[in-house]
Amino acid sequence: MDSPMMKQKFLYALCAVAAAVALSGCSGINALLKSGQPELIYSKALEYYQKEKWQRASTLFEGVQHYYTGTSREDSISFYNAHCKYKERDYDTASTLLDDFRRKFGRSAFIEDAEGMYALCFFYLAPGPTRDQTMTTQAIMAINEFMARYPNSSRIEQFKEINQTLNERLHEKSYLNAYTYYKIGRYKSAIVALKNALREYPDSRYREEIMFLIVDAGYRYASNSISSKQTDRYLDMLDSYLSFKEEFPSSSHIRELDRMAKHARDYLDRNSEENDDNNI
Repeated sequence: MDSPMMKQKFLYALCAVAAAVALSGCSGINALLKSGQPELIYSKALEYYQKEKWQRASTLFEGVQHYYTGTSREDSISFYNAHCKYKERDYDTASTLLDDFRRKFGRSAFIEDAEGMYALCFFYLAPGPTRDQTMTTQAIMAINEFMARYPNSSRIEQFKEINQTLNERLHEKSYLNAYTYYKIGRYKSAIVALKNALREYPDSRYREEIMFLIVDAGYRYASNSISSKQTDRYLDMLDSYLSFKEEFPSSSHIRELDRMAKHARDYLDRNSEENDDNNI
């Protein structure tokens, strides 16, 4: 066993045994499915299910399902199969099966569990905040629907935390979209997008940063404008500055914003003096 050759032979032997076991398992399942004995197939499916061998259990539940259509076991088999897909993390298939289940078997003993897993499927399918958030919105709807329908469920606290996580993801997506405009120098679009983000999600954890960027973008927008537009745009920027300072007086951004505000006021003062001179 000490030589490299012996070790290599041992590994090959292990792989061969593992492959043989896997093949025997597959051939055993195929033989079961071809046996035409639904009770035996169902019993073996339950055995695999209890042992958490989800893929094998699912294969057998799918194969035996048609035998029990219209019987008292139909909902059980449908639920077990969907649960297998869920445990395998095939959330796309699981959500489809669970949606079908809840539509067909609204009075089943498994309905609460099915609807809970259905909502969680969307949560696990929802991507990070940099990508499209359609699935996140679906997840929030499903989570809220579950909590409204089962207010005494043992999952309520878990679902409240998930709901908060999903909403924060939407807040972050809204912030990132707006920040993209700022980053590429489209300050007018950035101001509109940032204000929309603030209006849509007033409790966002990015609130301070969003309000800072509104002032910053407003300052840059005014500074880069033609002279006939600058007065109004500096005044808008100063309104945003005062709102920020009132809400976040101890912010680390204050010194930087004070500098911008001073520059804006100096410009407005100079412009006012020039206008006065022209009117004499």
